[in-house]
Amino acid sequence: MQEEQEGKRDKMAKEFLYRGKTLDELKKLEIREFAKFLTSRKRRSILRQFDKIEKFILRYDKKTLKGKQMRTHDREIVVVPAMVNTTISVYNGKEFMPVKIIPEMLGHRLGEFALTRKEIKHSAPGIGATRSSSAEAVK
Repeated sequence: MQEEQEGKRDKMAKEFLYRGKTLDELKKLEIREFAKFLTSRKRRSILRQFDKIEKFILRYDKKTLKGKQMRTHDREIVVVPAMVNTTISVYNGKEFMPVKIIPEMLGHRLGEFALTRKEIKHSAPGIGATRSSSAEAVK
């Protein structure tokens, strides 16, 4: 009996919990109630931006009904449970980066997932970069 239960636990995916609440329980909460589960700085941010976040979610619902992808410049918006399992394109200063919102992103800001600087990849130096390369013929 016990071996069967252990086998079932291994096969089942681990359920996501955020501060002891499941994702379904969090989605039933209002934004202000969800803010109580966050750290103080993020809680203050959500309470100050309450109207902005609510408008963002309503606007997102209308756009998805029309089949359009949501784009935003608001990098400082905190991810709330209503945004989970959606894709939002966040502006990084040059282009819109698609961000798939997953439950582990709750409480973080959208801007954290759309990097503004690219990873530097160095290769061979260009012509004229060193004294020896200036003597090479240009193709």
